Amino acid sequence: MTIHSATLWPDRRTLWRWHFFSGLFCLPFVAFLSLTGAVYLFKPQIDDWIDWRYDHLPIVLSPSPEQDVQTAVAAVPQGAFLAYELPRTVQSAARVLVSRPDGEAVRVYVNRNTHTVVKTVLEESRFERLVFRLHGQLLLGNVGSVIMEMVASWTIVLIVTGVLLWWPRHQRGLAGIVYPRLGTKGRTRWRDLHAVTGVWTSVFLVLFLVSGLPWSFVWGHTLQSVENTVGRLTSVKDWEIGAVPVAAVIAGHPLGQPQKLPAKENMDMPGMDMPAALTSFPKGDLLSSLDTVVKTASALSLPAPVIITPSGSLWTVRSDTQNRPLRESVTVTPDGHVMTQETFAEKGIIDRVIGYGVAAHEGQLFGKMNQAINLLVAVGLLMMSCAATVLWLKRKPAGSLGPPPALPSQKYGMVGMTTLVILGLLLPELGAALLVLVLANRMFARLDPT
Repeated sequence: MTIHSATLWPDRRTLWRWHFFSGLFCLPFVAFLSLTGAVYLFKPQIDDWIDWRYDHLPIVLSPSPEQDVQTAVAAVPQGAFLAYELPRTVQSAARVLVSRPDGEAVRVYVNRNTHTVVKTVLEESRFERLVFRLHGQLLLGNVGSVIMEMVASWTIVLIVTGVLLWWPRHQRGLAGIVYPRLGTKGRTRWRDLHAVTGVWTSVFLVLFLVSGLPWSFVWGHTLQSVENTVGRLTSVKDWEIGAVPVAAVIAGHPLGQPQKLPAKENMDMPGMDMPAALTSFPKGDLLSSLDTVVKTASALSLPAPVIITPSGSLWTVRSDTQNRPLRESVTVTPDGHVMTQETFAEKGIIDRVIGYGVAAHEGQLFGKMNQAINLLVAVGLLMMSCAATVLWLKRKPAGSLGPPPALPSQKYGMVGMTTLVILGLLLPELGAALLVLVLANRMFARLDPT
């Protein structure tokens, strides 16, 4: 028995309506994400430019990380030592991370010759953190993360319907399919800029969306729950899920489930679960061993930035490079001996897949070429969004959104329905939205007197 193609595929009007409404919702966010993502691509260069003066101080003659930490902690009222960032050059200021009683993390820059503070800044107020939270959370915390996850889900619908609408039908030649017809005027040129550019960038956009989902609030916690239920596929600890206090990230608890301080210390911060921080340096004054640990960390030659944090009676030295496959974490004793060493290759399979995805997403997996490709994709997405906006404004009637009218004969097809079900299962927010749409459609159908 043969199945007629009309029962398999959604008709063009149905695809157009789904593409129109998902585009109306998603494209402003796609343009916004393209702009903020393009800025964040150059995080290393921007950070270096902002901190240039603090990496070109006089050459250090008498380094003492212990003294730098003491200076930094003293500069923050009721501060507690969180982490020490290994200086990159002999002219770099020491960067010491200190937690405040309210849970905020402060980055303190210390001149390593004079052991004096040259700059203090809240971690969440640094330019790269602002762009990061704009890009992933709209500066709205977990609410913004949920919104952006919904946008990502519907953008995948936008891509699928867009590719099906673009698919050549009885069209000869490659013009308007593989490359835009820029020599034409009016609607044809804008249509080609939108459709052809959209198709070329859609593969990369899907990769960006999928690699960004583990950071989102709902999908990230769903992944964590699955991991806890079915086995150790991933440790889910190498990326942030939703809005996480930066102090937790610094201390190595990006899930927002940091270690609790002892009860006595928690009394100073009611309701706060802060990362382990050194306020009184117990067990033989652990801080006094920092100079030795820093020498060991320097000899390891881990990719920068290298973060040194206290971990009970030991120290943890880890690379926080954006090129995640190069990350390593080392446990060091107070006398400078390496106890354990964890590399990227030892992580769970899902950890490694996500690590590669996030590194590529941030433009750091294969150097400048990765940045250039991602920038080209961001420009293409902006061009596609602008062309779509022009097309919409040209065709929509005054005072109306101008959606393609629904027809009684519109068909979803078996392929269309199956695709929606699969996407709804893989993307919880999209699934919930589809259920709401189905229920609303049935309710309005019952209320319609015709």
